[in-house]
Amino acid sequence: KALAGLRRIDLDGLRWRVFDAKGQVLGRLASQIATVLQGKDKPTYAPHVEDGDMCIVVNAKDISVTGRKMTDKIYYWHTGYIGHLKERRLKDQMAKDPTEVIRKAVMRMLPRNRLRDFRDRKLRIFAEGEHPFHDRPIESFVMPPRKVREMRPRARRALVRAQKKEQDRDAKAQGKAEAGAKAKVAA
Repeated sequence: KALAGLRRIDLDGLRWRVFDAKGQVLGRLASQIATVLQGKDKPTYAPHVEDGDMCIVVNAKDISVTGRKMTDKIYYWHTGYIGHLKERRLKDQMAKDPTEVIRKAVMRMLPRNRLRDFRDRKLRIFAEGEHPFHDRPIESFVMPPRKVREMRPRARRALVRAQKKEQDRDAKAQGKAEAGAKAKVAA
């Protein structure tokens, strides 16, 4: 099933990106995957061109969610028969098929147009840490650091303090090195 539909994808020039979902927040991970699937991380991005990369997601069973979403979030679908509105909680869906949780989150972040099916074929999700694409040139995806302005005030202050402390430590080490060099010259 993991290799299904690969023949219909033109794999020339595609990067294979691996996302490790272990401990990642569902929405943040899904938005990063959606960005790569659309090709928005490339300078050649155009909204009408399918230019995204192959995305492999591993450890889908270890995804995390914030708040009480694990028990409160409900997935709804309708069978088409009168009164047959079905529902399933996130906790139950994770027990049944954790890959579907990530797939739904990513697909609902993609634009609803003709390119959506092509992008869906480029997304491969695995519940465990293993995948069958070891023969491909794989790049692991590193989540870019958040901008300082996007951080909460307490986290921002902590980051600024840590950066200032590091700069002071570097300046102190450089001052000691200069003093040692002057002492050698004087001797």
